[in-house]
Amino acid sequence: MPLCVTTGLLTVYGGIMITKICVITQNFVIIILGGRMEIRRDSYLKKLTDRMGNGLVKIITGVRRCGKTWLLLRLFRRHLAQAGVGDDHVIAVMLDDLENAVLRDPNAMFRHIKGRIADGGTYYVLLDEVQLLHQFEEVLNSLLHIDNVDVYVTGSNSRFLSSDVITEFRGRGDEIRVHPLSFREFLSAHGGTKEEAWDDYFLYGGLPLVLSYGTPEGKAEYLTHLLENVYLSDIVERRRVRHEDELSELLDILASSIGSLTNPLKLSRTFKSVKNRTISDKTLKKYIDYMTDAFLIERARRFDLKGKRYIASAAKYYFEDIGLRNARLGFRQTEENHIMENIIYNELRIRGYHVDVGVLETFGKEEGATMRKQLEVDFTATRGSRKYYIQSAFSLSTPEKLQQEQNSLLRIGDSFRKIIIVRDNIRPRHDEAGITTIGIWNFLLDENSLDL
Repeated sequence: MPLCVTTGLLTVYGGIMITKICVITQNFVIIILGGRMEIRRDSYLKKLTDRMGNGLVKIITGVRRCGKTWLLLRLFRRHLAQAGVGDDHVIAVMLDDLENAVLRDPNAMFRHIKGRIADGGTYYVLLDEVQLLHQFEEVLNSLLHIDNVDVYVTGSNSRFLSSDVITEFRGRGDEIRVHPLSFREFLSAHGGTKEEAWDDYFLYGGLPLVLSYGTPEGKAEYLTHLLENVYLSDIVERRRVRHEDELSELLDILASSIGSLTNPLKLSRTFKSVKNRTISDKTLKKYIDYMTDAFLIERARRFDLKGKRYIASAAKYYFEDIGLRNARLGFRQTEENHIMENIIYNELRIRGYHVDVGVLETFGKEEGATMRKQLEVDFTATRGSRKYYIQSAFSLSTPEKLQQEQNSLLRIGDSFRKIIIVRDNIRPRHDEAGITTIGIWNFLLDENSLDL
């Protein structure tokens, strides 16, 4: 249980009245603001503070409603105040506020910022919903020419994507990717047991506002509305998609097959055989790219562990937020084993790992003939010099199932750690073959779980 201290109504933290502080871990704190819970996302805040004054535009990206605005305008701005930066040296503009509509003009915005600079001290420019600023690329590049200006921006529609960042800023932007709540963050704000939090998390995902809805109906309606009227409509508008039904049906197929290998050609055949519709693989690849750029889904590529090369034939697709995936399917396909695999993938990405699907090619004798067989490792997670091979196994209930999950891991020739994550609530245990088995909750709740 967290240690909570009631502060009294007059206590002020960073200019904000607080009533209670709850210490979860050394680096994770929840603050109750006037009866409302605030989740502090310290890992992202640290990424921002580490990049202060680096001469680049700090660009906060991520799926809509994941907490980018809160991070920049509440948590980071509070940090600046605590560091002694005066309000007169913070230029914050919420461009979706009607009051600031005039500042969507690039010349008006640039004049506004220049007019606020009165001395040689550092000025921190915080622009929220920067995609609403016309010619925002030119404005941001112009601000980089002012020595005492440090720029931070967020954008929350498909006008402001990773691919756009790379194209428009060409090395002058520093991207900070924000994800929905991890299970550890979700549990700390949930108020229930681990079991209760897990039941909610694997159904409704980790978008922060989900926690504000008290009923399953409210959570489901929120996610359904968000997916249909925000995410998909945003893609259609930006990309000028003429056949919305094709995009929608493709999303249904991907949602129904998380963790399954597929590619545009295979999907084209599926449309032909199941839907009796002809859609080219090029069109389907384009739609997948749209959804990937909008942070709805991510692709895990297949990597030949012995040949040290990527295999282009097929890939797996996972949802950035499992609640959006479930909402798309009307909460009808909620097989916990597939959802658990998606959650493990998301957790690895939150921790900053690059994640591939590992492939091992083996040869064996069957009925006197030499047969080639491909074994799969669910996830190969790398970050710098660190690497982990990970299997997602809902249960190891039989010796046959254990052998199945271990088979590919035992054939890997290097010494990097090999891990099986199971649904059972078990502490980490190691066998003589060097394979670690760990329960899903231990994996998710301990940020150092891969090294236990």
